Amino acid sequence: MDPITETAPELDKTLALKLAFEPIIEPLKVVEQRIRDQARAFDPSVEAYVAYAIESHGKRLRPAVALLSGGATGAVLSSHLNLAVVVELIHAATLVHDDILDHADKRRGQPTANARWGNSMAVLLGDCLFAHALRLATAFEDNRMSRRLAEAASEVCSGEMMQTKRRFDMQLSVEDYIRILEKKTGALFAVATELGGFLNGASPEVQTGLHQFGMRLGTAYQIYDDCLDLAGDEGKAGKTLGSDLRRGKLTLPILHLLQSSDPEESARLSKVILEGKPEDFTKLVETAIEAGALRYAVTAGRQMLNDAREHLDGIPHSNFKESLNSLCVTLDGMIAPMAQ
Repeated sequence: MDPITETAPELDKTLALKLAFEPIIEPLKVVEQRIRDQARAFDPSVEAYVAYAIESHGKRLRPAVALLSGGATGAVLSSHLNLAVVVELIHAATLVHDDILDHADKRRGQPTANARWGNSMAVLLGDCLFAHALRLATAFEDNRMSRRLAEAASEVCSGEMMQTKRRFDMQLSVEDYIRILEKKTGALFAVATELGGFLNGASPEVQTGLHQFGMRLGTAYQIYDDCLDLAGDEGKAGKTLGSDLRRGKLTLPILHLLQSSDPEESARLSKVILEGKPEDFTKLVETAIEAGALRYAVTAGRQMLNDAREHLDGIPHSNFKESLNSLCVTLDGMIAPMAQ
């Protein structure tokens, strides 16, 4: 597997993902409709809230990797479509809860659930989505599917709790940060790719490789998102930027800046974060960029993408496998320009 060694040109994300999703365009359309249809499973008085949470189009990366893993290990079956729906509903639930924790008022360019209806209603909405996803998971014939999906959902929640517990914790290590990301984001990607192979009866070795691929892809994607929160464009990102820093979530660029600075400077920067003055955050971000901390985080994310691709070596060549590779290249093209 040739590594991603050169900075890819900045890509139109929509076009790049469309090309990567080409082998699953039709199944992904079916999944999209099934996701929308889930709102009708709720009481009519609740349906509109659920529809709002699940119809705000995201990239649908988790459903896509579930379908691509299925195609790469045999064929995209009806059960892969069901898997794709479940993982996206779990993801939607986590986003609703994330926005409450972050006090975010915008997601994908639209008001968040908590901004529209308040925290109490948003908490219940996220709970509804979680419960519905796990109910759908019980419909798989093999109960190992529902068990693995429940385990992944538990990992995601554990990661969020760990991150919340470590807010404003200046002793957080890079290793702890990566472990949190693997749980809160990597775990759901990993279960989507792993179970994509499981449904086709792939060997344990192939399932493990797909799991590791998904874990690294998802973790790299979260590193990208964390960098975007510092150095992105709010109009393009479609969400409230800077919320991580304001809420004491120490991301990879900031952790590297703190740990690579001399003790006196690190103490000064820590004080800036703890005092939480917005006017000081702008200077802190500039310092992180000038000191190469953002470049360090981008390099770490790109290396993770290279590692992800290596875990596909045991899978026979196909257009589905190439699309999984292309997702890594596409994400690299999104993250690499942030270091320039």
